[in-house]
Formats: sequence, C-alpha cells, structure tokens
Amino acid sequence: MACEEVFIQQLRERGFRLTPQREVILSVLHEIEGLATVDEIYARVQSRSASVDISTVYRTLDLLQEFGLVSAVDPGDGPLLYELLGLHGPHLHLVCQSCGQVIGVDLQVAQEFCKRLQAEHGFQVALDHLSISGLCADCAGGHE
Repeated sequence: MACEEVFIQQLRERGFRLTPQREVILSVLHEIEGLATVDEIYARVQSRSASVDISTVYRTLDLLQEFGLVSAVDPGDGPLLYELLGLHGPHLHLVCQSCGQVIGVDLQVAQEFCKRLQAEHGFQVALDHLSISGLCADCAGGHE
C-alpha cells in the first residue's frame, strides 16, 4: 500500500480527513530526496500554496510521524530533519558530529543490541526514532 493510502486510511480511522493542505505537504515530502528541515519543507509548500502556514506543516509532520510515515532526526547542532519513510521503511540514523552527514542504516544492524537491552534491562528500544552520534568514515579518517 502506498504511503498516501496508509495516511488517508489512518486519518479516517482517527476521525480526520485528507485536507488539501495535508495533501500538498505529503506531495512535497515525496519530492524531497533524503532529509529536510521544516523551513525547507515549508518553503516548497509555499511555492505551491500560500494558504498553508508553518503550524499546519508542523502538525502534519507530527501526524505523519505518529503514523510511522515520517522520521525526525536530531542532528544535535541544528533543527530537526524530517524524511519520508514510505519508500524505504524505518531505519536508524548515524549522525556525524563533525560534518553533520546523516547516514541511513537498516534496522537489522541494531537488532542484537536491542535484544540484549531487553534481556538485561527490560528496556524496549524505539528503533523508529534511533539516531547514533559519532564520526563518519571521512571525518574519522582525519582523527586517526
């Protein structure tokens, strides 16, 4: 099922409807390759419809996150970055503390770690919101 269909279905199940504003925001997210700030998303939305305000963008991103269709990444030194998960599904993010690069990695990489945390501490990791800070290969190469 396409993410638009999932979004529409989940909106209806919760008593919401697909407004033209939500539709424009979802369409913009489909056009963006990778991560984008709210301001970048808002600028693209404004180029299509001046009637959408930034609070609508924030609310729609919150809904899309709640539905598991959008992920928010905290790069640590700037605004949150958002990405549509519809094409590749949930994954964890490796955030370089030096250059700010964000690398998407399959969740299976973290499965054993999460199982160990569960077994030893009873802690259930929310993998859909996991970001790991460190140094990318290029930046780590300069620190050896």
